[in-house]
Amino acid sequence: MKLARFIVSGESEIRSGIIEESNIHEFTGDIFTSRILTGKTFSLDNVQLKAPLTPRHIIGIGKNFVGEGAPKPEVPEMPILFFKPLTTVVGPGDAVVLPLGTDDIKFESELAVIIGKEARNIDPRNIHEVIFGYTVANDLGAFNYFHPEGHWTIGKSFDTFCPLGPVIVTDFDYHSARIQSTVNGIVKQDALMERIITPIDSMIAYISRFMTLMPGDIILTGTPAGADQVRDGDVVDCYIEGIGHLQNPVIAQQS
Repeated sequence: MKLARFIVSGESEIRSGIIEESNIHEFTGDIFTSRILTGKTFSLDNVQLKAPLTPRHIIGIGKNFVGEGAPKPEVPEMPILFFKPLTTVVGPGDAVVLPLGTDDIKFESELAVIIGKEARNIDPRNIHEVIFGYTVANDLGAFNYFHPEGHWTIGKSFDTFCPLGPVIVTDFDYHSARIQSTVNGIVKQDALMERIITPIDSMIAYISRFMTLMPGDIILTGTPAGADQVRDGDVVDCYIEGIGHLQNPVIAQQS
């Protein structure tokens, strides 16, 4: 099943829907527990997709992929984790705004996991029970705002620094996912999930040891080699086959 949030052309109301082929069927209610079809159907050609949900928390992991041909290290006892605020979230086609005072900003194409049930101290073997679905994320960071002692929060927290979309896919096999990206049509990333260091099941189980995961929490699972700087005028396309393209223009903040 593919789920999305959208605006009908000429309107401003954000609706939710289930995508089937070239149409989207509107529903109301809670996306996780009580989707109620309204009977209204729209052509995808007549809607603008938005970020597919408003997350509850956004938790990222750093340095979680190895390059092609490089030996894979042991899974770390304490992964590098960080939070991104909700103000970082934008949707497909929305602009990523480069803040003033830095030109060292990188994009990162990633698989995002969406939690659908409350989870605390969950066994890695049972992770499938709490995963609702998956989407594509672009985890941007302003690297000159990374603290020299290792604190990443400020650099990851600028408004618009977490595009999500285009849809949530609920029946996706992340084990075989291929993460790709282009900037202005030039390929930057192309790697299989097998290059991940901390597997998704171990990652979610670890996070659930220190915080209760709730429906709507998003886990950004890391990015493969090739993430690069972006500049005013660039167009970044993050792509995962089976989920879709997340394309965003990049613009400079106006003083």
